[in-house]
Amino acid sequence: MHWTVLLATEVAETVAEEGGGLFDFDATLPLMAIQFVVLVAVLNVLFYKPLGKALDEREEFIRTKQQTARDRLAQAQTLAQKYEQELVDVRRQSQDIIASAQSEAQKIVAGKVQEAQQQVQQQREATAREIEQQKAEAFASLEGQVDALSHQILEKLLGPELVR
Repeated sequence: MHWTVLLATEVAETVAEEGGGLFDFDATLPLMAIQFVVLVAVLNVLFYKPLGKALDEREEFIRTKQQTARDRLAQAQTLAQKYEQELVDVRRQSQDIIASAQSEAQKIVAGKVQEAQQQVQQQREATAREIEQQKAEAFASLEGQVDALSHQILEKLLGPELVR
């Protein structure tokens, strides 16, 4: 292992004697620094700024779309609540209409039933009067027949001269 260290030190000594190595502090170092700064400036102008601008625009677009989506969602929820409330109101109104229609129908039915009962009562009374009248006529007729029969019986029993 220590022969590799010796080899590395020999190589380093020969490179140092020849001049030029990994870091050479002559005029190339400032030139390399200037080239690096120019490269950074060019890359910044040509690549990083447009890329950053595109990323910012994309982020703003996404933010705008998210806000629009939130607004539309809130609007849709508001409309849904409004329509649900209207639906509840319409159902309530329809139930009220049905209830009032049922009560009116019951009133109409009760009125018709009462009217029918009155007609039946009137027919009963008319029939009872008619029966009474027919009964009176029958009694009158029977009285007449009874008188005629009793007159005939008397004529037969007593004779026609005495009965008159």
